[in-house]
Amino acid sequence: MRNNKRLFTNIDWPLVILYTIMLFFGWINIYAANYGEGTHNMISMSTEPGKQLFWIGTSFIWVLLILIIDGKFYTTFSYFIYALMIVLLIGVLIAGKEIGGAKSWYALGSFSMQPSEFAKIGTLLALSKYLSTLNVNLELNETKFKALAIIIIPIFFIMLQPDAGSAIVFASLFLVLFREGLPSVYLVLIGLAIVLFLVTLTLNAQVAMVIVSSICILFAFLLKKNKKSIKPALLSFIFALAFIQSVGYLYSEILRPHQKNRIDLILGKIDDIHGAGYNLHQSKIAIGSGGFLGKGFLDGTQTKFNFVPEQSTDFIFCTIGEEWGFVGSVINIGLFLLLLFRIINIAERQRSTFSRVFGYGVASILFCHFFINIGMTIGLVPVIGIPLPFYSYGGSSLWGFSILLFIFIKLDAYRMDILR
Repeated sequence: MRNNKRLFTNIDWPLVILYTIMLFFGWINIYAANYGEGTHNMISMSTEPGKQLFWIGTSFIWVLLILIIDGKFYTTFSYFIYALMIVLLIGVLIAGKEIGGAKSWYALGSFSMQPSEFAKIGTLLALSKYLSTLNVNLELNETKFKALAIIIIPIFFIMLQPDAGSAIVFASLFLVLFREGLPSVYLVLIGLAIVLFLVTLTLNAQVAMVIVSSICILFAFLLKKNKKSIKPALLSFIFALAFIQSVGYLYSEILRPHQKNRIDLILGKIDDIHGAGYNLHQSKIAIGSGGFLGKGFLDGTQTKFNFVPEQSTDFIFCTIGEEWGFVGSVINIGLFLLLLFRIINIAERQRSTFSRVFGYGVASILFCHFFINIGMTIGLVPVIGIPLPFYSYGGSSLWGFSILLFIFIKLDAYRMDILR
């Protein structure tokens, strides 16, 4: 261990303060979400607010341990931690506890632990370690393959649970690759794939194939004098058709009925406020009823009478919208944006590639959770059930987010030793 006497001097206090404020807001909103069910004790371990207070307290123990450990630990043991997390993901498929249709949890007495929350840490450490290796170049196919493999392996095991929400969060790590030199053409291809994905689901696979075929025929006609461009155009056509078929197969054969309904709701193909669309409908009512200033702390009627399911976890933002209104929602969203901008700003000042990659990975994961969670409460994305960082009830997610953030804070503090 080195330079622990300067431990509290070198850490980034604005990040620590933002983290603490968000934990407090999360805790009081979890209390508000449970208040209507007769929960008036904020510290009893028999209630969600009491349990969350326990998770917050133990998170600060993790924080202290992370800050005490030498910064070299995270680079030295990155691959080992990654391998351990993969073992845990495999193990949960065998000995896990099924909750909500997914075998994603280890039962630990009266508590449960979700390994995918901690696998984010291992995956990001391994990705940071690999990309910081000497002579790694993301313009080389071998480098791209290895970097993608690090991300895809945990996604594969998480999809077997199945837990599509967590898998999407892991996919957000692809954004880190662009910061580290992955050619921007891949970003364009991802954008086109998203458009093709939406077209396929909005219409159907057959119509999408006709559209793509028509566009490719037009391009072939325009490029008939440029023979060098015909081969890439043909390969793009084949890839597009294969992609459309895979999307169609995924939708019709892999997704469960309730998952299809959630997608169809967002696309406007169905309108079922009493069935598949009930959660979203009640969520919009709760947020909209808050008005400009909100109904007041503990005075939310939608919250108090438990109209919105999962309100202390996936739909915690409904409580914020109803009781704190537009102003409170903007303030809380502003806290997230400040946190993200601060992380990116700190990542850019790193002298170590490992620390920079890790910082951008933390920002990508937090942004993905933030965007999807709030987006699903207002109908921008399908309801896929992922927590709002530092706000939603749950020990695994809170520990995971806290460890991610404070490993980065430690790496930033450790950069002073690297410079020396």
